[in-house]
Amino acid sequence: MAQGLDLIWMVISFLLLIHPSSQQETSFIFNGFRQGDLQVDGVAQILPSGLLQLTNTSEQKMGHAFFKHPLEFFNSSDESHLSFYTHFVCAMVLKPGKTGGNGIAFFLSPTTNLSEADATQYLGLFNTTSNGSPSSRIFAVELDTVQSAEFDDIDNNHVGVDVNSLMSNVSAPAAYFSDKQGRSKSINLLSGDSIQVWVDYDGTVLNVSLAPLNAQKPSRSLISTPLDLSQVLQGRMFVGFSAATGQLANNHYILGWSFSRSKQSLQSLDISKLPNVPRPKKKLSTLMILLLIVLGIIILLLLGGAYLYRRNKYAEVREEWEKEYGPHRYSYKTIYKATRGFHRDGFLGKGGFGEVYKGTLPREGDVVAVKRFSHRDGGGERGMKQFVAEIASMGRLDHRNLVPLLGYCRRKGEFFLVSEYMPNGSLDRFLFYNQEPAALTWSKRFWIVKGIASAVCYLHREATQVVLHRDIKASNVMLDSEFNGKLGDFGMARYHEHGANPTTTGAVGTVGYMAPELTSMGASTRTDVYAFGAFLLEVACGRRPVEMTEAVEKQFLVRWVCECWRKKDMLEARDEKLRGGGEAFESRSVELVMKVGLLCTNLVPEARPEMERVVQYLEELVPLPDFSPDSPGIGVLSSVVVGGSSSVVVSDGSASESMFITHSIQYGVGR
Repeated sequence: MAQGLDLIWMVISFLLLIHPSSQQETSFIFNGFRQGDLQVDGVAQILPSGLLQLTNTSEQKMGHAFFKHPLEFFNSSDESHLSFYTHFVCAMVLKPGKTGGNGIAFFLSPTTNLSEADATQYLGLFNTTSNGSPSSRIFAVELDTVQSAEFDDIDNNHVGVDVNSLMSNVSAPAAYFSDKQGRSKSINLLSGDSIQVWVDYDGTVLNVSLAPLNAQKPSRSLISTPLDLSQVLQGRMFVGFSAATGQLANNHYILGWSFSRSKQSLQSLDISKLPNVPRPKKKLSTLMILLLIVLGIIILLLLGGAYLYRRNKYAEVREEWEKEYGPHRYSYKTIYKATRGFHRDGFLGKGGFGEVYKGTLPREGDVVAVKRFSHRDGGGERGMKQFVAEIASMGRLDHRNLVPLLGYCRRKGEFFLVSEYMPNGSLDRFLFYNQEPAALTWSKRFWIVKGIASAVCYLHREATQVVLHRDIKASNVMLDSEFNGKLGDFGMARYHEHGANPTTTGAVGTVGYMAPELTSMGASTRTDVYAFGAFLLEVACGRRPVEMTEAVEKQFLVRWVCECWRKKDMLEARDEKLRGGGEAFESRSVELVMKVGLLCTNLVPEARPEMERVVQYLEELVPLPDFSPDSPGIGVLSSVVVGGSSSVVVSDGSASESMFITHSIQYGVGR
C-alpha cells in the first residue's frame, strides 16, 4: 500500500512540473539602481547616483544591461504564458555640439552574450549576419533616433517593434496621447528629458505607450498590434536594455525599471525616488567663441572710450607751481556736478568776462555761484601764476562785507571761480531796474554803503597786503538774503605791501568812477576813494555817475549834486523813489552820504579823506570838515570823461598785468 502511494505522488509531481500552470511568475522593480542589481557589459555602468548608463559619448561603443535571472517561457496553447509587462524611464542626452546618436532598445534574448553585435545602427543587438535571422530569437522595442534607409525607418524620432530584425514590424513617430487635451502630442527622444515607456504583451497583442516623466499612463497606446512571439519566447530568456553609439555618440540612461509576467503584479515606479539626469554644460562653438571675443573687444573699446571721454570731460590743468594754492582748488567734476553740467536752469547772468551759474556743492550741500570764463589771454605761465596767486590772496581776505571766494578750478582753456551765492543779486538791480520803493528803502541803502565803506577800509589798512580794488560800483556790490552789502569783482584788483608804492600804471576802471589822476599817476588807495565817492552818490541819487541821456545840467552826477547844494536844495538830487519819506533823520543821512561822496570825489587826490575817516564820517563818529560847493576841487568834472560815453571801460596797456576776471555774481547782462 505504501509503495502505491509513493508512485501516485511521483506521477502527480511530474505532471505539475510539465504543466504550463506551474510556470514561475517573475516581478521586480528598481527605483534607481545599485551595483549587483543588473548584469552589465560593454560600456554600460551603474553610476553612484543610481543611474544606469548604457553608453557614454565615446563613438563605436555599445552597452547592455540584463536582469540577472532568466525568465522561463514554455510552449503552451495558453497565450497568457508568453505575457510580460514592463514600465521604465529613460533619457537620451546629446553630446554638446553633436546632432545625436542611435537609440535605446528594450529587448528579450536567449543569451546575454551579444559581443558579436555591431555598435552602430544595429543598436548592439544584431550584426549584418544575424539581422533578419530567425535563429536570433530576439524581440525588441526600439526608441530610434536615426533614420536608416536600410531598415525603412519612417523618421529619426520613432518607436518600432522588432522581431529578429531592425526592420520593424510596426513603427510610429514618438508621441503620447494627452487625456487632458484629447489629442496626440509629439515627444522629442533626444530632448534630454526623462521619458516613461510602457510595454504590455498579453500573449497576442502588444501595446507600447510613451509619456513625459510626470504624466499618467495614457488611455490610448502609441502602438497596439497583434503579435505572435511563440517562436521567439521559448525556454530561458533574458530581459534588459541595449544601446550603441556608432559615429553619432550620446548618453543613454535608464532611471528606473519595473517588470512583471502578469499585469496585476506590475508595480508602479516612484517618480520622486528616481535619480536626476546629468545635463552636460554646453560647449561653445568656434563661431560663438569668436563672436564672444569680438563682443568682448567691442565692450573693452567702449569702456575704454567711455573712460577716456570721462577723463577728458573732467580733465584739469595742474602745474607744479600751483600746489601751494591747493586748498582753494575744486575739481572740475565737483563743479560740473554742482551746476548739473552748467544747466541753463541755473544760469544767473553774464558778467564782464563770463557767465555765472547757481550750483550746490555735492558733499557740503552749500549753495554757491560759479563763474565760468576763458583764460586764453592769461599771459603765459608767469601771468597765470600771478593770476592764481591773486585768487589765493582773495581767498585769504576775511571781512563780512566782502563776497567770500571759496575756490577756483582750471580746466583746459577755461577758468572757474566759486563764491558764496548771494540770493538778492547785485545792488544795481534794485537801484536801476526795480521801481518798487519798498524794495530798497533808505535805511537799507545807508546800511549797505556803511558796510562797503568798512570793506574798502579793510582792503586798504587791515589786509595782509594793500588791496586796490580799482572797480568799486553798484554792480559789483552783492546783496545777501538780509540785504547786507558785499563787495565783489576783484578782477581788476592789485596788491602791494604796506608802505610800498603801487606799481600799476594806466587807467583801469569804469568811466564815472575813475579818478582824474589815473591816466598819469596810476592806481592808489585815493583812486579807490574817488570810486567809492561816486558809488555813494550813485546809491543816494539812484542813477549812474554819467548819464548822457539826461538834461545837460544833470548829465554828470558830481556836478549835479554840487549844483543842487549850491541852490540849498541838495535833496533835489536824491533818488525819486526816496521822495516822500519826510523823516528828518532820513533827510539828514541822505545829505551826509552826498557830502561824503563829494569829499571823496575831490579833484585833488590829497584832499580826499582816507577810508578809515570815511567810515567815521558815515558812522557819525567825527563831524564833516567845513566845506562848501565852492570849495576847491569839489564838484569839478574828471578829465577822464571824454567823448560823452558813460559805459567805456579803459584798461591797462599790458594785458599780462591785468587779469580781467571776477568772482562776483552779476545777474542779467554785466556792464
